[in-house]
Amino acid sequence: MSSKNNRLVKLKFYVLFFACVGAFNITNAQSPVKGIGKVTGAVISDQTINITTDNAYERITVYSANIIRVRIDKKKLADDFSYAVISQPQKVKTAITQNVQEITIVTDSLKAVIKKAPFAIIFYTPNGDVINEDETGLTTSWVNESVTTYKKMQDGERFIGLGEKTGGLDRRGNGYTNWNTDSFGYSTGQDPIYSTIPFYIGIHHSLNYGIFMDNTYQSDFNFGASNNRFSSFGARGGEMNYYFIYHTHIADIISSYTALTGRMKMPPLWSLGYQQNRYSYYPETEVFRIAQTLREKKIPADGITLDIHYMDHYKVFTWDKDRFPNPLAMTNKLKDMGFKLTVIVDPGVKVEKGYGVYDRGAKENIFIKYPDSTNYSGEVWPGWCNFPDFTNPKGRAWWGNEMKKYGQDGISGIWNDMNEIATWGQKMPDNIIFDYDGKKASHLQSRDVYALQMARASYEGAKVAFNKRPFVLTRAGYAGLQRYSAIWTGDNRSEDSHMLAGVRLLNSMGLSGVPFTGMDIGGFTGNPSQSLYARWIQIGAFNPYFRNHTAVNTKASEPWTYGEEVLEIARNYISLRYKLLPYLYSTFYEATQNGHPVMRSLAIDYTFDKNVYDGQFENEYQFGSAFLVAPFEGDAKFGKIYFPAGKWYDLYTGNVQNGNEQKLVEVTTHKLPVYVKESSIIPMQSLVQSTSEKPTDTLTVNVYNGGIRNEFVYYEDDGESYSYESGAYYKRAITFDPAAKAISFNKAEGSFASKFKNIKLVLHGFNALSSIKLNGNAATINDDFISFLTPISKFDPQGSANAVEGESVKSIVLKNDNNSFTISY
Repeated sequence: MSSKNNRLVKLKFYVLFFACVGAFNITNAQSPVKGIGKVTGAVISDQTINITTDNAYERITVYSANIIRVRIDKKKLADDFSYAVISQPQKVKTAITQNVQEITIVTDSLKAVIKKAPFAIIFYTPNGDVINEDETGLTTSWVNESVTTYKKMQDGERFIGLGEKTGGLDRRGNGYTNWNTDSFGYSTGQDPIYSTIPFYIGIHHSLNYGIFMDNTYQSDFNFGASNNRFSSFGARGGEMNYYFIYHTHIADIISSYTALTGRMKMPPLWSLGYQQNRYSYYPETEVFRIAQTLREKKIPADGITLDIHYMDHYKVFTWDKDRFPNPLAMTNKLKDMGFKLTVIVDPGVKVEKGYGVYDRGAKENIFIKYPDSTNYSGEVWPGWCNFPDFTNPKGRAWWGNEMKKYGQDGISGIWNDMNEIATWGQKMPDNIIFDYDGKKASHLQSRDVYALQMARASYEGAKVAFNKRPFVLTRAGYAGLQRYSAIWTGDNRSEDSHMLAGVRLLNSMGLSGVPFTGMDIGGFTGNPSQSLYARWIQIGAFNPYFRNHTAVNTKASEPWTYGEEVLEIARNYISLRYKLLPYLYSTFYEATQNGHPVMRSLAIDYTFDKNVYDGQFENEYQFGSAFLVAPFEGDAKFGKIYFPAGKWYDLYTGNVQNGNEQKLVEVTTHKLPVYVKESSIIPMQSLVQSTSEKPTDTLTVNVYNGGIRNEFVYYEDDGESYSYESGAYYKRAITFDPAAKAISFNKAEGSFASKFKNIKLVLHGFNALSSIKLNGNAATINDDFISFLTPISKFDPQGSANAVEGESVKSIVLKNDNNSFTISY
């Protein structure tokens, strides 16, 4: 080949080469995925690092010794704002250093290393074990305006929580979307449904951590769905903003999360009682019939709820005067019978001139709007409606002012419904504008936080209007909803699978910082069988919020409508609930202090026991710290129960079951399998028909023998006011110490006088005990017998009576003064 030809070949080669390189560079420059890039600058200031990278800005903040906050955006970070987080960073001992390759953050509890090329974060224990790390090569990136952070999925890693999400306890292998949705009759695997709590807990290699992504845009979480490489979390807009939480125990992770997002106030005592609901009870004579029948049939109850048919043509803040001619007289009569009334409120305000609520809202200009400043209208129960902007302080104040009418009418509870926002067609336009506390935001950013702000407006308004603690319930919400409201699981179905799915939903919300949760007992849509209803009401007695509810055009679902046997079963478990109110109220007090749920997944206390994640056992849960509840289908004849480590007492017989065992048990319609953890302390009272009725003057304190030390904080207050915040409470710690062979009652704290003049100490599993001392002096110990259920009648006249089921115990009766005392044995 001639040299000329050689030159031509080389020329063609270089042209082709540089063309390819150019094409490659153009492709990279126009990549639809934009990575975060390398660190180009970092400024350390006290507990904060401000970082710039090739394509983004970052701010890393040590929020506490156990929490590090990460903020990332393509543009300079905006002023900080959150509807969920109410705490400020704590001043803690922090060491931050950097070199060419990385930046290192060290606190007493946590270490984080920020790699510079490219930007990536690894979180370590103080001992150097990897807790969580960005996935190499993916880290954080954008696709258009969607931002996602990718985490390396550790071997055997489990994922739990994420709020109101269907599916199993362990979420590995699944993906979820947060977009509050009106999900009538949802399936047991449907996603999304009503509420958004973008907080989950990861578990691997005897470590656990929490991640809370505080971004109110539609968000997505992937725990290895359709991939075997990463878990991820991201949002369809806004900045990446997450809090990384590390503790050695899940309970402490929940405490730190609720330190960020807030904890509930003490609920009114009556709201922990049984609530009888229907869509709908009307007219008022029907309400009185329900109330009177509950009393006649000795079914303890505290609440009746009115659904939308109490309104004038479904218009919020109105009464149908034909059905309810005198609301105040009705609520007064119900209070005389021991009932409080809760009414439903929907956000949609009918567009109707002359309707005072609408006219006042229009005058105050508080409705959400299109970009051209016209009010958005959507169709709901009353017809075409405008919707208050609860992200506007003025809108919340207006709503609270409208609430005054309910206070004047003697209402005690507010039920926020349809607040996803639900509208016919379920397709609100993206371009609706919300005030977002002066920051202005579209529907895309505001939807998931709308219900939280409605619950806030209802709580703040009702607190003033009722002049006492209100009961507030919501169907939807966002992280932090526990500050204002209880939540229930929406329009479920009358099916066994839904009953058990509801258990998992409540457990998941407990893992996600929400203690006050419930579901529609019996199912909202459809008609349960007798056995399903009986089982569901048994489970409901061990739910934080105990609500019976069914839809319009379904069979009546009060306990007496399923026959005499089911009535007796329901009465048994509702009565047991009322006897347990001192234990339950104290457990709610604990939730106000540390954020721990009332209904607790076994994953909280038995995190690294693989059996608790097994599909056979994932529905089991603890009710407070003492009870182990094992739910089964209504018609189940046998069921397998897993008993975690320790020793467990059959609630009904006192028989002892060792832990770390699986056991096949016979299951009957009459009884829900319930067990008591060793060393538990359970205060109980005599049976009352409502919380307005005083129990006898003796508090029964049950102590179960065991090998572990345990403390229970017993708590009382007036059950209705906020005086407890000024010290008007009665609180004392009760300790069982098997090593010292002692049960101690600390000196009572607070200025409130206990309603109990005596304490009956009941000792379970102490059958060999023959002597006992009170403060070192010999005391009289009694042989006793205790039973928690009344035998179900033998309805066949030829049959013999069912035997009383119970156990032999030891007991001693003491005066309940405020001084400390010790029982030794």
